[in-house]
Amino acid sequence: MTKGRAFETLVGVLVVAVAAAFLYYAYNISGRSGSASATSLSAVFGRVDGVTVGSEVRIAGVKVGAVTSNDLDPQTYEARVKMAIDPAIAVPDDSVAKIVSNGILGGSHIAIEPGASEDMLADNGTIYITQGSVDLLGLAMQAFTSNTGGDGADTASGDADALSGGLGEVE
Repeated sequence: MTKGRAFETLVGVLVVAVAAAFLYYAYNISGRSGSASATSLSAVFGRVDGVTVGSEVRIAGVKVGAVTSNDLDPQTYEARVKMAIDPAIAVPDDSVAKIVSNGILGGSHIAIEPGASEDMLADNGTIYITQGSVDLLGLAMQAFTSNTGGDGADTASGDADALSGGLGEVE
């Protein structure tokens, strides 16, 4: 083997090793490592916009788990979300699960606000107090249409005219 081929082989082995290390790291931080020791919890929401498998579960802004499934209950038409939580974290049974936006362009995550109960949720437990996601675009459209009278006609200019008429001439 010539020096050139030995060098190319060494570079190839290093590239494969770095790629394997990166994949291992990415798999472990993704929350999908499938740890059998994770505590499984579920919660039922009216809306889960932006929450997908792999979305973070946070307590006090710190990631403590990930969403493992997201299914629709065909009888109640509510979304049942299952989560894998770090087994070192005990979640009180009166905790609240909320869907929180990561920002205007980002996805969403589940924020758990621990309750004051001394009883903790067991594996496969359910968080019953929940707050689903909010449709921000729908709220913005509702505010816009209520400000324009619903037909697109701007009522704000009419309000301004009424105000200026009531003030009279200002010199």
